[in-house]
Amino acid sequence: MSLVFAAISPHPPLLIPAIGKGAIKKIQRTKIAIEKLEEDLYLSRPEIIVIISPHSHQFNDAFSLNLSQKFESDLRQFGDLTTNLSFTGETQLPYTIRSESYKNDHHKIVIVNEPLLDHGTVVPLYYLTKHLPNVKILPVSQSGLDSKNHLEFGYLMKDQIMKSNKRIAVIASGDLSHCLSSDAPAGFHKNGAIFDSKIQEFFISHNTAGLLTLENDIINDAVECGFRSFLILMGVLRDVNYRYESYSYESPFGVGYLTANFVL
Repeated sequence: MSLVFAAISPHPPLLIPAIGKGAIKKIQRTKIAIEKLEEDLYLSRPEIIVIISPHSHQFNDAFSLNLSQKFESDLRQFGDLTTNLSFTGETQLPYTIRSESYKNDHHKIVIVNEPLLDHGTVVPLYYLTKHLPNVKILPVSQSGLDSKNHLEFGYLMKDQIMKSNKRIAVIASGDLSHCLSSDAPAGFHKNGAIFDSKIQEFFISHNTAGLLTLENDIINDAVECGFRSFLILMGVLRDVNYRYESYSYESPFGVGYLTANFVL
């Protein structure tokens, strides 16, 4: 089996030492959880990391696969000019995925070449690749399409991942609700906590169908940024046996940070 690892990682920029500085202590549980995730990922010996980010460039009607040969971190928007990460891109898998999409009349995939990585990609990789200097990455972007399309896109990716002769990890980067307290980035809304609770319940019970029936009002009111990344991941995990392990969930800044491993 070519899928060797699957996980969810939050991406608060405060996890980057040059940005968070002393404030990292306020999300210590999340930091410890991602460091544990890094240990698990290292033991799975991945050759490629497919990472799904909600903050990379998105198309309303298509998913994108980034096949840049070289990647560089870009955290300038957070005032960080000192954290400089570089990665080698995976250039074969994007073409096999897109080729398969045409065979299945799924024409909603485009290839892009963007060497600068957004924080939704950089923050998880900062921790997860510390002991994987030679791993290649494939950044994947979600789209403006509906939930069912995201799930189907993940399943299409899974088909090619399973056919690959490489050891592949898939990371869904995303935060949960941004309105869990009065001082949260989006203010407070009662549906924020409901969203976070339901998402975790669906993962625990392996209820992927529940994700598709989650009310739009709850999703929209939660002002989340991980839901569609999670749907893609669950598409990848369709018909795959796994054990869900939540390593951490906390919301010290009114934003839900979930770190979880879908143990294969």
